[in-house]
This record gives sequence, C-alpha cells and structure tokens, in this order.
Amino acid sequence: MTAGIELGADGRPRCWWGNSDPLYVAYHDNEWGRPSADDRKLFEKLSLEGFMSGLSWLTVLRKRENFRKAFVNFDLRKVAAFTGADEERLMADAGIVRNRAKIAATINNARQCRALVDEFGSFAAYVWEFAPPPRKKLIDHDALMQLKFSPEATALSKDLRKRGWAFVGPTTVYSFMQSMGLVNDHVEGCYAGEEAQAELKAFKRPGR
Repeated sequence: MTAGIELGADGRPRCWWGNSDPLYVAYHDNEWGRPSADDRKLFEKLSLEGFMSGLSWLTVLRKRENFRKAFVNFDLRKVAAFTGADEERLMADAGIVRNRAKIAATINNARQCRALVDEFGSFAAYVWEFAPPPRKKLIDHDALMQLKFSPEATALSKDLRKRGWAFVGPTTVYSFMQSMGLVNDHVEGCYAGEEAQAELKAFKRPGR
C-alpha cells in the first residue's frame, strides 16, 4: 500500500486521515480538494478555518451545522450587518466555538469580503488569482508532510491582512486552499484525489 493511503470499509483507497471518522470520510470524499467558485462556500470555509485555530478540524466539522445556523449560512451581507448584540448572542451559543476574537474577526472579515466583491466581482475571482498551477500528479505522503503553507498561501495571507482581515495566517490560508481545491493535496493513490484532479483540470477559474 502506498504511504499515506488506507483502505476504507468500502474498499476504496483514501488519504489516511479520511478514514479516521465517519464525518471525515464524507468530508474527504465529497468536499476536500474539490474546486469551488461559490463565494458563500469560500467565505464559510475561510471563516471556519479561523475558528479551527488551536483546535482540530473534526471539532469544527462536528459543529458546522451550528455555525451555519448562528452565522445565517455565512451570508456575506447579513454577517457584515451583525451588531454588538449579535456578537453577544454568538458568545452565548454553546453550539459553536465561543471565542470573542474569532467571532469579531468573522464579522469584520464579512465586511472586508464585501469590499473585495465590489472590487473583483466576486470573492472567488480574488482568491483564485493566488492559486498555483495544478500539479501534474498527486503529491506523495512524504512531500505533503513537509508542507505547512506555500508561497501562494503566504501571499494571499499577506494581502488579506493588508486589507484588514483577521485570523488569516499562512497556515490557516493554506488549509483553506487545500480544502477548496485551489491546491489538490490528496495523497498519491487516493481515489478521491484522482477525481479532484480531473475536476481541477476542467475547472474554469473565475474572473478569467
């Protein structure tokens, strides 16, 4: 078996982490690494990556539906209009991660994101400008283990922070890029990685 690949109960070869929990199986197979140009999905994921800081993604994934309810499905216009009362409501919501700095950052980032939409036409058009050229083949496990972020993630992080965003460090941004298909970091031998590779090849980058 290729390093970093495990066979699931259904006999499919997956990245090792994608077999560790039923929620991870569904997330790995159907979402992670699949390219998206949906502004709502992109903003939600970058926001949740910020909430994950210091935690595991599984912890946030288990709370994702609660987050969606609390943040009105991460509707940019609605979150940007949140008030101090909304911040207090969120701080009292046991279904999400109750961290005031992260909550305030999400509200602030929604406002900054609306400005990006005005400038670039969509959030997707902005973030995809930072995507590297697709790899010709899937990455091997050893190479993946050396990656914590990339030059592109560092550049996107720097630009977002310059524009007033918070909780968007290079590691957080690289995790966002992995999950939303800007890079395909499924391990060589993963069936879902091959599917994501084909989707990325056929994907038309927004704004071009």
